[in-house]
Amino acid sequence: MQKMHRAIGLGLSLAMGFVVRTQAAEPLKIGVMNDQTGIFSDLAGPGSVIAAQLAVEDAGGAVLGRKIEIVVADHQNKPDIGATIARRWYESENVQAIVDIPVSSVGLAVQNVARNAKRIVMFSGSTSSELIGKSCSPTGFQWTFNTVSAAKGTASAILKNGGDTWFFVSTDYAFGHALERDATAIVEQNNGKVLGTARHPLNTSDFASYLLAAQASKAKVVALASSGSDLINVIKQADEFGLASGGQQVAALQTFITDTHSLGLEKAKGLLLTSAFYWDRDDPSRAWSQRFAQRNKGRMPTMVQAGVYSATAHYLKAVAKAGTEEGVVVAKMMREMPVNDFMTDNAQIRGDGWVLRDLYLFQVKTPQESKGPWDYYKLIRKIPAADAAPPETMECKGP
Repeated sequence: MQKMHRAIGLGLSLAMGFVVRTQAAEPLKIGVMNDQTGIFSDLAGPGSVIAAQLAVEDAGGAVLGRKIEIVVADHQNKPDIGATIARRWYESENVQAIVDIPVSSVGLAVQNVARNAKRIVMFSGSTSSELIGKSCSPTGFQWTFNTVSAAKGTASAILKNGGDTWFFVSTDYAFGHALERDATAIVEQNNGKVLGTARHPLNTSDFASYLLAAQASKAKVVALASSGSDLINVIKQADEFGLASGGQQVAALQTFITDTHSLGLEKAKGLLLTSAFYWDRDDPSRAWSQRFAQRNKGRMPTMVQAGVYSATAHYLKAVAKAGTEEGVVVAKMMREMPVNDFMTDNAQIRGDGWVLRDLYLFQVKTPQESKGPWDYYKLIRKIPAADAAPPETMECKGP
């Protein structure tokens, strides 16, 4: 009987050992969640997946003896779908971290799921300042830029040049509301005045009524708080309606290099924009961007896609240093370690999850100034991290 008990015990031990070894061999999963085919697919989409894969390759493909696996989902720009994916990934599929998530309404929904699950989420595409404000999380990070930092750069520059009356054409969801609110604060702090607002639904094709209202306002600045194909369409139609030729300055408060590429320099020339990254800014940026472009049909990366690489790479370094994938521990380590990569110079991460990075004010070149494909921006000035940063949410401290 004793021999039989020992044999059973040995069998159980071997079985348990097999389970432990199997679990230890499970890959560390990172989820890239974004719009894969819709109006935000150019600025994030499949390119963000490529960026995350490059970060995994640069980490050696494994961490803590485990293979790193990238999983991908399309949230279809719907908060309920994004939250459902995040919940399934965290609870059933053992995804340890989620990255990207353009569309702020989706980002806010995913932030709530991640907070409850005590798992990591890193926003490169969601830009609402609420993600580090009233909706912040100890395990959440706003990696690349947000509506306050965008407004500080672009709106401040326009105000300094005499643009003191504004009319907003904004997309009617969390991102548009936040960008309009944060830019309005900058305008009013600088003794400017907002004369009106027109809000359009997401994925709009006809902007006539909104642009006519902007034209009728006689505002010096028509500020566009839209993104993706909405922004491209409203800029094209603003040109057709003759806003610029009528003396109004059209300002895109959040724009990406893919928007400029779609518009062409003839229509985009002269636009001021604030960005955390430009592929041709320096040698490290160029080197990484060329790697990216080789896998992305020759298309250069947006700041969102560059931010996905940066966030993924820093997360993997933190997992390695912490010796665990446990969300709260890794989040603490991520805040303790400075962020260093081709787009980030020794940046600290605040308690509220904001990465204290430098931003840059650019102007879109004229066709005559451009020397070749994707040579679209000229640097106006660097905005130091302290000046670019939104106010810190003191009541939201990290772990």
